[in-house]
Amino acid sequence: MSPQTWTALLSAIALEVAGTSLLQASQQFSRLWPTLGMAACYLAAFYLLSLALREAPVGIAYAIWSGLGVVAISLIGLVAFGQKLDAAAAVGLAMIVGGVVVIQVFSKTVTH
Repeated sequence: MSPQTWTALLSAIALEVAGTSLLQASQQFSRLWPTLGMAACYLAAFYLLSLALREAPVGIAYAIWSGLGVVAISLIGLVAFGQKLDAAAAVGLAMIVGGVVVIQVFSKTVTH
């Protein structure tokens, strides 16, 4: 994938994670500004994901999107919201990261 595709994909992931954090802060859409921020982040994230899909295969892009997003939002939940991760969750997150690494290092699909 080109640097522009990576930039679009990683920016989409960051915005999706920000949107999910704002979803938590919106308190079930009862707070206006976090709700509006969440909607803006999600719209921008999906737009950037669509740009990444010009070059990246949808399955690979979505695997990276979801994998890194899950790990990032889990860490934000731990740090910002005081949500605990047990050993099984930590192992599962490590496996997700491992899957993304395997895709990047060994898959020839990513280069198409």
